[in-house]
Amino acid sequence: MGNWFESVTTLLFKYPPRVFARGDLVMAPVVPVMLVTAAAAILLLIIIVAYARVRSLRPTDRAILATLRATAVLLVIGCLLRPGLVIASAVPQRNVLAVLMDDSRSMRIRDVGDSTRTAALQHTFADTGALSKQLAEKFAIRRFRFAADASPIAGAASLKSNGTRSDLAQALNDVREDLNGMPLAGVVIVSDGADNGSGALDDALLALRARRVPVFTVGVGTERFERDVAIERVQAPRRTLAGASSVVEADVRIRGAGRDPVPITVEADGRVVATEAARVGEKGDLTTVRFRIPPLDPGVHRIAVRAKALPTEIVTENNEWQTSIEVRAGPDRILYLEGEPRPEFAFLRRAVANDSAVQVVGLMRSAERKFLRLGVRDSLDLLGGFPTSREELFGYRAIILGSIEASFFTTEQLRMLADFVSLRGGGLMVLGGRASLSEGGYAGTPLADVLPITISAGSVNVDGPATPVMVRPTRAGEVHAALQLRSTLVSSRSRWDSLPALTTVNRLGALRAGAAMLLAGTAEGGRSDVPILAWQRYGRGMSAVFGVQDSWLWKMDTSIPVEDVTHQTLWRQLVRWMVEDAPAPFEIMASPSRVAPGEPVSLRARVSTPFFTDVNDATVTVTVTSPNGNAQNVPLEWTLREDGTYTARFTPSDTGRYVLDAVATRGRDSVQTATSSLLVDERGADVAQAELRASLLRRIAEETGGRYYPLADAGKLVEDAVFTEAGVTVREAKDLWDMPAVFLLVALLLGAEWGYRRWRGLA
Repeated sequence: MGNWFESVTTLLFKYPPRVFARGDLVMAPVVPVMLVTAAAAILLLIIIVAYARVRSLRPTDRAILATLRATAVLLVIGCLLRPGLVIASAVPQRNVLAVLMDDSRSMRIRDVGDSTRTAALQHTFADTGALSKQLAEKFAIRRFRFAADASPIAGAASLKSNGTRSDLAQALNDVREDLNGMPLAGVVIVSDGADNGSGALDDALLALRARRVPVFTVGVGTERFERDVAIERVQAPRRTLAGASSVVEADVRIRGAGRDPVPITVEADGRVVATEAARVGEKGDLTTVRFRIPPLDPGVHRIAVRAKALPTEIVTENNEWQTSIEVRAGPDRILYLEGEPRPEFAFLRRAVANDSAVQVVGLMRSAERKFLRLGVRDSLDLLGGFPTSREELFGYRAIILGSIEASFFTTEQLRMLADFVSLRGGGLMVLGGRASLSEGGYAGTPLADVLPITISAGSVNVDGPATPVMVRPTRAGEVHAALQLRSTLVSSRSRWDSLPALTTVNRLGALRAGAAMLLAGTAEGGRSDVPILAWQRYGRGMSAVFGVQDSWLWKMDTSIPVEDVTHQTLWRQLVRWMVEDAPAPFEIMASPSRVAPGEPVSLRARVSTPFFTDVNDATVTVTVTSPNGNAQNVPLEWTLREDGTYTARFTPSDTGRYVLDAVATRGRDSVQTATSSLLVDERGADVAQAELRASLLRRIAEETGGRYYPLADAGKLVEDAVFTEAGVTVREAKDLWDMPAVFLLVALLLGAEWGYRRWRGLA
């Protein structure tokens, strides 16, 4: 039907519709425009008045006849303006057309008839095929394969479909840089639309749009599978502390299973550690499954999430997702500063006392310039109270501030606390209390901007009564790993609902932009959204406010059984949450952390002094040990764009886990070491969303002035690619006023008017 319509349109208008979409409309009137406009207005007025005076016609008849006559007159008058179309087209054999062909694993899926997507692509874009020959008559063709990046190839027959990622942004940037300086008339992307790279696609499209280079996209594959189970996303902590369970969240798309549950298992190093049953949700085919992984030994563990395949399922490659979790032994040191003797200090330290992975160092002010020190390393540790040097303060991974007024600190110490979060990347939690937050005079201090709620200088509750609040998790808090009080979400929610009320003495402000509320409080006869536990990212670290003063009631209230461990569990998880992502002075990481053999990896190291000042004159070397034991030294170089950052490229060749041992030296005595890992396998994230993503391909084409085609319609590319404003072009003006369609349309309007008169008995 579409081909027939275009054929008729071309016959009538001399040019197909896509030519109009790419041209600029111009006018060359034979008489002044104002004169034509005045004539059109006078004639329209005459027509309206003439038909209005014919009283024998019904209002409907007058309106229809006047409209037909006026349209015909306006069309004739419009021809006096001599409209034309200026079209830019590529000069044959003077421009380059880049053809990017998807070479990722998702192209192995057999859903194009009886062929794989790659086979269908190779058939359509074969070097000796009709489409390639027609394109070669008009352009100099440059072919590329792409997965994680793009590289030139001789032809479509070279595709292997072994990439574990599809990075469209990186591919477009690579092609643009490779063909820089050449007359690039357009880019053709032949893909299933799977895009799971880390590049910014909008930026890549903006760069092409600035050069007026259109991107034509050709979709390969099926847009919707009838029977399929796909693990589309897995969220797991990158690092965690030993001795505690971890929460893994998976988004699973289920089609064709009815109401039957689909078993999902989680394996750690090949051992099943968790099992859940996923069912189709009521609002769609995407459901979220959460797993609690038991404590793992220190080290790097390979985590695999697997879904059982459905009978006759077309694609099974997307039934598995692999990642890794680094378990750190600890102990991580946390400094807890309290300004007055109160139960919260003792109960919090007691809650985490048996956790070998964290060590809470207590510093409580007992009198003026006198402190009770608990958990210190030696007799001189914190002897003068709160740290006065960055090196001493930055030795902790997290800080908890109790009821302590801002005037206790010097201005430099408050600035150090802000830098502890933003530069060191540590965690900061401020508890509620009479001398805390706004009541403690923190408004206007360097610490005020760090906190996730606004700090006010007025309307504070210094001497007012405590306000009872019922504390419950928000929707974000219900699934947060630090707030899981029981083994399942249902039982955890039930436990939260049974906890007694706590009290707050602070006027807790509003959330800052970008902050999240995990626990909300409901006051009697007052607010129902009091931000009891709020947090935000700030610089490299995080900050939180726990706005109650007596969480110890969840241990000592008369309704709490003696053997209940809710209070201990909560504080152990909160403290671990604060320190898990706190960086070390020297770290090494691979990006992406999971690739296929032959795909390049970026090694990135961050080098700082013990008090987290960036180091730019270090010598950094990474020893990469492959799964078979072979070691390779990779030197890293300082990047001029970012202080303290060193990078290098590495390409793995074998499957398995690579160990990255990094060493940074500065001078003769300063040596730092760090270890990380890299997962290399054949089953990548590229098949997680295995269906053809035509919507993404359409967006790419529309934003750059190109066009999207299903693979069966790829032949239309030959005609469309010629009309471009990029490269070496020629501009041609085509008259529109003398097209056959104009005469036919005028005749049709006048004939319709006469026919209507005959039908109504008026002629």
